[in-house]
Amino acid sequence: MNIKDFEKGNKEKIAVIGLGYVGLPLAVLLDKKFNVIGFDINPERIKELKNHYDRTREVTSEDLKNCGIEFTNNPEKISQAKVIIVTVPTPIDKHNIPDLKPIKSATKTVGRYMQKGSVVVYESTVYPGLTEEECVPILEQESGLKWKKDFNVGYSPERVNPGDKKHTIDKIIKVVAGDTPEITEFLSQLYGSVITAGIHKAPDIKTAEAAKVIENTQRDLNIALMNELSVIFNKMGIDTKAVLEAASTKWNFLRFEPGLVGGHCISVDPYYLTFKAQAIGHHPEVILAGRRINDYMGKFVAENTVKKLIKAGKAVKGSKVLILGLTFKENIADIRNTKVIDVYRELKEYGIDVFVYDPFAYPEEAKEEYGIDLLGNIEEKSPYDAIIVAVKHRPFIEELDFQKYKELMKKDGKPVLIDIKGLYNKEKAIREGFLYWRL
Repeated sequence: MNIKDFEKGNKEKIAVIGLGYVGLPLAVLLDKKFNVIGFDINPERIKELKNHYDRTREVTSEDLKNCGIEFTNNPEKISQAKVIIVTVPTPIDKHNIPDLKPIKSATKTVGRYMQKGSVVVYESTVYPGLTEEECVPILEQESGLKWKKDFNVGYSPERVNPGDKKHTIDKIIKVVAGDTPEITEFLSQLYGSVITAGIHKAPDIKTAEAAKVIENTQRDLNIALMNELSVIFNKMGIDTKAVLEAASTKWNFLRFEPGLVGGHCISVDPYYLTFKAQAIGHHPEVILAGRRINDYMGKFVAENTVKKLIKAGKAVKGSKVLILGLTFKENIADIRNTKVIDVYRELKEYGIDVFVYDPFAYPEEAKEEYGIDLLGNIEEKSPYDAIIVAVKHRPFIEELDFQKYKELMKKDGKPVLIDIKGLYNKEKAIREGFLYWRL
């Protein structure tokens, strides 16, 4: 297979399956040099992209207008592509078991329409072995073709950081692996044509899969350590942020921050690794311990909010609390697996009236996913007894200050400000009269 055959003006095409936070930026990047088909099963998503609108806000209208991607929800179009890149989500179910339905469904579709001589590349986060053990048999069954004889597979883990306009995919080293050395080399050339940061060739697909899944597992464990320290220091009356600032003066201290760990990567990927570990007879104690700590933090935040309300002399039941931010991280619209919802639900258990404002989240998605009616503006249900700053959205930093928070608060008793992300100066908040708490 020759990389030049895929360049614009030549006959071969690349299909990207799944046009979410990972697939769309990749398709737009590949389009700069190659003939690209963008496939998604959601017809509304395809309609929006054809109208140059990306609801994830990862790609600008201008970029969509200027690209030559053929956007489609017609699976038959996949048969026109020789390289097929699968970028569908890999979530977990309510029991924290990997939900393979999206990737298996996408694989079945690809298998039905792929042509002989195709290379199918997976970018979705999976446990080591999934590509060859689960996906290849489906491809063979659906296509009637034989692996390594009629088609090949590869793996190149996505490294997209949603909302990050600095570390875009072209500026992050791409790991690639094929089922043969020749396919690894081909993928190296393909991705290397558009990834300016460079390529790392993994020795095999399982290694590449493992590399991806431990990237987020490592972050999860480091944040879990900070969260546990935060719980300990809170009981001791010590400010965690002040401790971290002091410890960070040593050159080899790794500066992680405590916080709510949600989203579809850091809080999900470790379960793919632990699932596989248990399947081969090993019980992963450290990884699961980290997950338990991080999953507890929403309850911890809610409990400390209630303590501050009581200290402020406010009746807990019937009090009004505003949560600023619902998305799982700052400056994006994605509310999937957000841990802010844990704070919301826990406060509701105390009989508190909880309101949520998020300038980035889509109201219809918040309603559908969590049954929450987002506020149209922060003043809508004011005055409040307490405000929780849950997400580090840009507007919260640039447009809100202590004076504005005071205006939003009830005048009886001290105003309660819960600063999960540690955005504000603690000493100044206390001087301004707030009952202030942060992780």
